[in-house]
Amino acid sequence: MILKRISVLNYKNLEQVELAFSTKLNCFFGQNGMGKTNLLDAIYFLSFCKSAGNPIDSQNIRHDQEFFVIQGFYENADGSPEEIYCGMKRRQKKRFKRNKKEYPKLSEHIGFLPLVMVSPSDSELISGGSEERRRFMDVVISQYDREYLDALIRYNKALLQRNALLKSDRPVDEELFLIWEESMSQAGEVVFRKREAFIQEFIPIFQSFYSFISQDKEQVGLAYDSHARDTSLLEVIRESRVRDQIMGYSLRGIHKDDLTMLLGDYPIKREGSQGQNKTYLIALKLAQFDFLRRMGVKIPLLLLDDIFDKLDATRVEQIVKLVSGDKFGQIFITDTNREHLDRILQGIGSDHKVFLVENGGIVEFEDEKG
Repeated sequence: MILKRISVLNYKNLEQVELAFSTKLNCFFGQNGMGKTNLLDAIYFLSFCKSAGNPIDSQNIRHDQEFFVIQGFYENADGSPEEIYCGMKRRQKKRFKRNKKEYPKLSEHIGFLPLVMVSPSDSELISGGSEERRRFMDVVISQYDREYLDALIRYNKALLQRNALLKSDRPVDEELFLIWEESMSQAGEVVFRKREAFIQEFIPIFQSFYSFISQDKEQVGLAYDSHARDTSLLEVIRESRVRDQIMGYSLRGIHKDDLTMLLGDYPIKREGSQGQNKTYLIALKLAQFDFLRRMGVKIPLLLLDDIFDKLDATRVEQIVKLVSGDKFGQIFITDTNREHLDRILQGIGSDHKVFLVENGGIVEFEDEKG
């Protein structure tokens, strides 16, 4: 899938943007705070029905405006067009349309436009709580496995209902607990099996990317931890009920799953330098791209937001070699450093466009070197 054109109105600091893209490489340069990341976020929104950075949709509407609209005009591998529309007014629900037909449920759109984004906020995968690492797994698996997404939605609905019972000031019928605990365990077992299968296949792909970028300087790994691993999830949830009622929420279940991110034999959160952490995250996301491609998903769009900060010249060079290869499809990349972009352009040697971003305005840049 190729994004041919985008139209953005009142999204974050982007007042009105109309752009036509290269089918291979699109570079955006400008100072921080000008709107480079916001443009990538608008592209992300078209794939995932939400912002990568702010989950509160209304806060993505430009200040002093009442609505935003994002429209993407795509082209399938067979040349057929696809138009995706997203619009939202304040105090109303957002609307998503494919070829002018509205989706009954937003979940039906997930996976239609596969996308991988690498950004500075990925640092939360290492430094943040376990919900960030679960979300990483969810974003990958949901793009190729509809059964997983459906099970995850069912689990989260049952979890909300059980938590409501746990908070109740009145006595709760045992049968009500059993209904929601059964629902949690059935959906949770599906989620657990699919997460575990994903991680087992994903680890060697991830390790090979890290090895290439670091030139074998360090070894890395991933370990998946879950309450569902050693016994029945239903037993785990039921046995925790008394403690859960004291706390007022569910302490155990697949909503507590985590990934331990390792540098050598130790958590990278404790041991990694800034450069090693950045290398780890970039390798993780490039491996996500490669994994989706191997799963037969349409070649994802690749968004690279300011990825070279805190990396030495050698690692930058290795990443440039990777993204310049023919393994990747359409790429969108931002940087404040024009030299980084020039080096990538020299490596690509194929179709590209360069855009200058200033104060929420974006114009195609006539690149003398291009």
